[in-house]
Amino acid sequence: MHTDSAAPTHAGAEQVRAVIESLDRGGSTPVDTGQAKLDFRTVTITTEEGEAIRRWVVSENATHTIEVGLAFGFSALYICEGLLLNGHPDPRHVTLDPWQSSGYADRGLQILEEAGVRALVEFHGESSQLALPRFIKEGRQFDLAFVDGNHRFDAVFVDLYYLGHLVRKGGVIILDDYQLPGIRRAASFFVSNLGWKIEETSPPDDQHSWVVLRTSATEDTRDFRYFVEF
Repeated sequence: MHTDSAAPTHAGAEQVRAVIESLDRGGSTPVDTGQAKLDFRTVTITTEEGEAIRRWVVSENATHTIEVGLAFGFSALYICEGLLLNGHPDPRHVTLDPWQSSGYADRGLQILEEAGVRALVEFHGESSQLALPRFIKEGRQFDLAFVDGNHRFDAVFVDLYYLGHLVRKGGVIILDDYQLPGIRRAASFFVSNLGWKIEETSPPDDQHSWVVLRTSATEDTRDFRYFVEF
């Protein structure tokens, strides 16, 4: 198991870290969701990706974050750990997952409870295409987003479109499963047409990779005829 020994300490973050390490040790075993036994590692991020997510939460000094896809809560634990390490008085992590109850028997929420961070997580059991536009209407804003929901091109494109309005200008969106053609293609539009930047990509891996995107820091002033092939 790879750990980041340079990570600063915080009382609440230490509890989260203990749960992360416990899940990491037993991560290859099936988890009983009540309907089926799902292997933890087949539906969650790698330890290395989790540490990268935490690092970006800390480096962006994030206070409000959002995540599409909760599953067993492994990525949410890393995000919450980063929020606690930042030391802000009122951190908040919003997560969306329409399958949390039916597919995961609320195990992700239970894990967050065990880690002591359930109170700072705002959970919505609905799809992102319904929740995200409502958040825009409510005037909500986030410092960082993590996307690991529906992996089809159109769904990812819609997630990125709405998150581009929800994440602060010049903020960070981390996109999982970047090795999939549909996901890579969706991200390409925003890089080619909206001036987003690729800040970091994971080491080359045909099976699994991720990318860190930074949204444009300026207003979108494109002419209605503007379009760049992506």
